[in-house]
Parts: sequence; C-alpha cells; structure tokens
Amino acid sequence: MAKFYDKITTRIQQFIEAQKLFFVATAAKEGRINLSPKGMDTFRILNENTVAWLSVTGSGNETSAHLLADNRITIMFCAFEGAPNILRLYGKAEEILPIHDKWENYVKLFPKLPGTRQIFIVSVENVQTSCGMSIPFYEYQGERNQLNDWAIEKGEEGIKQYWNDRNQTSIDGFDSLLKK
Repeated sequence: MAKFYDKITTRIQQFIEAQKLFFVATAAKEGRINLSPKGMDTFRILNENTVAWLSVTGSGNETSAHLLADNRITIMFCAFEGAPNILRLYGKAEEILPIHDKWENYVKLFPKLPGTRQIFIVSVENVQTSCGMSIPFYEYQGERNQLNDWAIEKGEEGIKQYWNDRNQTSIDGFDSLLKK
C-alpha cells in the first residue's frame, strides 16, 4: 500500500529516470484543477528534495497561472512496464522564465527544444509511492515530433505572438507569469 518519504531516495530516483511520461497537477483556490501529461525528456532531479521540469509551449498556460495563485503542485509517474508503481511528488513550485537571472543555470540541463517557454523548479515536501496494480501495461514506441515541428514552423516571433494570444491567462481567467 501507500508509503510516504521525505525525500527522493536512490530507488525512487531510478524509477523516475526510467519513465517517459509524467503528469503535473495544479489548482488555484477556485476554478478548474489542471492535470497535464508531459514527456520529451523534460524532467530532472536536482537533489533529493528538488526537481525541475522544462515546459514547452502548449495550448494553455494553466500551471503558470495556478502557481501564481497557489504554488502547490503534484507530479505523478506511473509504471507502464515492469513492476507496478505509482509515484507522486508533492511540493511547492517556482516558475523561471528566459528573462530571469536563474534561467541559464537550469536551461542547460535540458535538451534544446523549440517553443521552450519556462522551467518549473519544485521543492519536494513529500514523496508517495503506491501499488499501481490497476495500471495497464503499455509499450513505449518513441516521442511524437508534431509539437516540435509546429514550433519550428511558427518560429521565435510566431511563438511569442502565440504566447501573447493564448498563454497570458488560464481558462478561468487567472493571469499567468507571462502576463506580468
């Protein structure tokens, strides 16, 4: 059954690093809860209580808007191969944009991806593992390239315009950090 840890152990780190997919959940005090799947080799463990994830341009910017309202975040990994496991990281997140001084310290940890928008640094307060015995097996076949192709076609100025048009506020009307 479920077990809690106060840090990312070596075993937990190995499990996280083997996953190709993770899910991010955030919520403001009111409005919708956001839950988004992520991939593309965009997750890094910085130490036993800090992780980072590189966010690329998406249809919205809910995580940014929610974190301005309430910086709670949950990140979940599921085992789709091997032994069953569900792992959640609970913590507080900070958003870093390319205009921030800290940007260069973190962006070099990730692959260069078109449409890179922000990096989220998460201070992990708790780690939870649970059985995952109901999670089906899936076979990893590779990454999708459509988002990268779209971002390359848009170009840097087109991406900035997209952010201006679609990433300034959440679907509930909360400002994102891009609007600040």
